[in-house]
Amino acid sequence: MEHKKKALIIGITGQDGSYLAEFLLEKGYEVHGMIRRSSSFNTERLDKIYEDPHVNNRHLVLHYGDLSDSNSINSMINKSKPDEIYNLGAQSHVRVSFDIPEYTADIDALGTLRLLDVIKEQNYPIKFYQAGSSEMFGKVLETPQKETTPFNPASPYGCAKVFSHMICANYRDSYKMFICNGILFNHESPRRGRTFVTKKVVEGLVDIKLGKKDKIFLGNLDAKRDWGYAKDYVRAMWLMLQQDKPDDYVIATGETHSVREFVEYAASLVGYKIVWQGKGLEEVGVDEKSGKVVISIDENYYRPSEVDLLLGDATKAKQKLNWGAEVKFKDLIDLMVKEEFSGRGLSDKDYLE
Repeated sequence: MEHKKKALIIGITGQDGSYLAEFLLEKGYEVHGMIRRSSSFNTERLDKIYEDPHVNNRHLVLHYGDLSDSNSINSMINKSKPDEIYNLGAQSHVRVSFDIPEYTADIDALGTLRLLDVIKEQNYPIKFYQAGSSEMFGKVLETPQKETTPFNPASPYGCAKVFSHMICANYRDSYKMFICNGILFNHESPRRGRTFVTKKVVEGLVDIKLGKKDKIFLGNLDAKRDWGYAKDYVRAMWLMLQQDKPDDYVIATGETHSVREFVEYAASLVGYKIVWQGKGLEEVGVDEKSGKVVISIDENYYRPSEVDLLLGDATKAKQKLNWGAEVKFKDLIDLMVKEEFSGRGLSDKDYLE
């Protein structure tokens, strides 16, 4: 009988974790996931694929654990005996990392080290994927950014992810472990958390259209990012662990767009044409037709140290993994807006003018 592959996903309740779980279940894996204890349910992204353990043979098994707790990591790996581990667990909000830098470092940096130390002591090989970030490039030293671009992080989040990347490379070389670093540029989806700018813009514009909100408050409109679709990016994670040799890969679309462009296109999908007036903190985005202010600036959303431009070069992933981003900028926003309406039981077509 053929061995049924097992995967353990750290951070399974997040955007990427939920898409990866669906992807691996479709591939025939038995999927295990780590969830943190919370007084409220935080598993809504898994509702479609979670089965009541009393009803079915389980292909998705959830374990309580925490990246700050070595004992729970050890217990979870020994119970699940995975062939592959995907570490997507993190305090993943860049702006918030300035407010809670110690916690961010404990989870995003030392959490990875705790995982590696447990894996190293197992008596069978485990393939390990580490979720890196374009924020490791920070104040970029070259454009576009590729695997050989020096890191220059500009946030506690970026610094913690650099530690994880380097410790993974160190353990790979020192102990001959199968470890891949994915340097993923921004990737979004309808499942994105509400505090991330893409989701905040889409959700806010739909709220304004439905008369539930007056305006959205944003920070740096001119920050440029390479935005892709999370579902495309989890496929890249899996492909890395299917190669003969472990390596590091940049995953990106190769296009960069500003927050301002994101706002303008998303607004056009709900029937607004945004005209910008004023400068700096006084700048506002006005709907041309009604004269209504729909976008305002709040300096609290600026980061203490700003990253202006991120643009990835995924040539290596294309050549070695045969991977490419299928969903680009406008398609991604189309998808997010459509889902935002349908999630409320509405059709986006009802609201297009």
